[in-house]
Amino acid sequence: MGAMLLLSGALSPLATATAADMRASYAAVTGQTSVPYGWIDFCNRYAGECDGPVLPAEDIAASPKVMKDIDRINRSVNGSIHAETDMDHWGVIDRWDYPLDGKGDCEDYVLMKRKLLIEAGYPRQALLVTVVKDRSGEGHAVLTVKTTKGEFALDNMVDVILPWDQTGYRFVKRQSQEDPNVWRSIGPAVSAPLFTSNK
Repeated sequence: MGAMLLLSGALSPLATATAADMRASYAAVTGQTSVPYGWIDFCNRYAGECDGPVLPAEDIAASPKVMKDIDRINRSVNGSIHAETDMDHWGVIDRWDYPLDGKGDCEDYVLMKRKLLIEAGYPRQALLVTVVKDRSGEGHAVLTVKTTKGEFALDNMVDVILPWDQTGYRFVKRQSQEDPNVWRSIGPAVSAPLFTSNK
């Protein structure tokens, strides 16, 4: 499936709103849950990327300038990576990696957006790798950006930043704000997808 899809008519009001104008709600994050294999494997291969102290939770102050900056990075990553499944790319079912060769699937987009936003000075506590189930019930990954205006999803399937609860996805779990190696459930209990590498 292509890296980017045009928004349907049902989402057209969001398409006309700028990132700076949007507001969103906050997800109900509950107890600790299992860490995705893909994250553990990524951390084993990228020594130092997942280390670091436990930090207090911090949200990004969502000024118009900041939201435009996040929107720019989101669009840049979406436009620079060719969508390819892990099986086609690596010959394995699930591998989380930086798309340094210009190819990747959903979690690779997420990891690159997270990396670039951290390098731009945004706190990693507000940039949370998130596992969801898409509209077909398949595993997918987005980057949750936690801001003072609510929580937004950066998704490789659309270019616009969306309030997390307007994506049409079922949010399953994400990184803790304090410790990226601790993961927390989102909302009512639901079985987590085994893989997030389908698109």
